[in-house]
Amino acid sequence: MAKNKTTETRDSVAGFLSAIKDEKRRKDFSSLIALITEHTGFETKMWGTSIVGFGSYHYKYESGREGDAPLAGMASRANAITLYIGSEFDKKEELLAKLGKHKIGGGCIHIQKLEDVDKSILIKMVKNSIKQRQKQRSG
Repeated sequence: MAKNKTTETRDSVAGFLSAIKDEKRRKDFSSLIALITEHTGFETKMWGTSIVGFGSYHYKYESGREGDAPLAGMASRANAITLYIGSEFDKKEELLAKLGKHKIGGGCIHIQKLEDVDKSILIKMVKNSIKQRQKQRSG
C-alpha cells in the first residue's frame, strides 16, 4: 500500500513562516496560527513540507488505508491561505454563509486576506470541525 505523503515532521514552523515571501501573507498566516492555537490549545507542527497542523487524529478507511492527519491545518499557497478542516461539522453551511469572502475548492477553504473573513466565525468552524473529527475517532 502506498505510503502517505503528508506526515508529521520535525521541521520548524518558524522556519516555514520565514520562507513566506509576501509580507502581508506571512503576517496573516502568523496571526491565524496564533488565533487557532489560542482557541484550540494545540501546538503547531509541520505536516509534509507546507502544511501547519493543529493536533492529530488517526483515520482508517474501509479500503484498509490508514494514517494520521492534523485535526485542522493550513497552508500558504500561491493564490491564497488554504484551510484544511473537516468536510462535515456542526452548522457548516450556516457558518460558511457568515464567514466572509472565501472560496471552496478541493474540500478546503481558501481566503486571500485575514481581514476578508470574520475571525470569530472561522474559529467556530475550526472548533466544530475538530470536535467532529474527535467524535468520529472515538466512535
